[in-house]
Order: sequence, then C-alpha cells, then structure tokens
Amino acid sequence: MKAARPRWPEPPPAGGARSALRLAAATALAFAAASGAVGQEAPLPPERAFNFSARALDPATVEARFAVAPGYYLYRDKMRFALAPGALAAPPVLPPGKVKDDEFFGRVETYREELVVRLALAAPAPGATITVTAESQGCADIGICYPPQQQKITLSLPAAGAGPGAPVEAVPPRKGWFK
Repeated sequence: MKAARPRWPEPPPAGGARSALRLAAATALAFAAASGAVGQEAPLPPERAFNFSARALDPATVEARFAVAPGYYLYRDKMRFALAPGALAAPPVLPPGKVKDDEFFGRVETYREELVVRLALAAPAPGATITVTAESQGCADIGICYPPQQQKITLSLPAAGAGPGAPVEAVPPRKGWFK
C-alpha cells in the first residue's frame, strides 16, 4: 500500500481575501499618515508630563521638584506654591528659565528636564504634617498646552537635626508587570 502524500492548501485566487486585507491595510496607513499619527505618540497626562515631588529638608525648609518629561516644558510665570497649614516665609526664588518665543503666550521663560525650588516655612514645625500645593502650567512640543494643574503632596517635617525626609511623589510610579 502506498502512503498518501500530504496536500498543501491551494493559494487563494488573485483578488481574494489577501488582496482585500492589503487594500484595508494600505487605506489605514494612508489615513494615519494624513492625520500625522504615524510615529507620534499620544500626549502624556499632565501629572506624568510634569511629575511633582517634594521632601522636607529640615523643619523649616521643603524642597519642591518637577521632573519634566522629554518634549515638554513648564512656564516660569505660571508657577505657584502654597503650604497648609502654615505659610511660606517669602515667595520662592525660582531659577531663571530658558527664554522661548511661545506661540500661545509670547516671549516667556520655560523649564525643561528638572526644576528644583526651596520653600521656606514661615513657622518651623518639627514633626508636623503639612500639605505642599504646586500650581503649574506647561505644554508639549507637539503643539498642545495643558490647562493650569494643581498637584498636592502631604509630608512630615523631620525633627530638628534628623536630616532630610524621603521624597514623596504627587503621583506614585506606575507598577510594571514584573514589579
């Protein structure tokens, strides 16, 4: 008895399902290219684009920090800080920013990558719990601007001589699959 030879499937006829699939893929690619979506990621949520954190350096000083994502920037003149309970001893001294001719606000100073600001408390309170509020506004290089954002962090001030506290992020880091 002869063994049967395996049969391979016949290729689909020209103009069949494979051609329809190719046409659909080409049409989708053309639409994506026309809308500018090819190679462009969706903008980050503002709390990820402008990640705010703070830490108490001592009972009278808090360090506020923004980690600005690549391709994003913050406006210097849109930056505000507040404490509760309590108050700031003086308005924070912001470092100079990079001058930019902005399509939305004209000639402005901006921050990219990182901004670190020291906040002096009007009344030092060792061991007290305070809330630091940061108000900011920024944009993405792809041409979108975010409305003003308010981010809050609650942290404890260290005892006198105890050293700086650990940084606290306004938005906790995302957990990955393997963490």
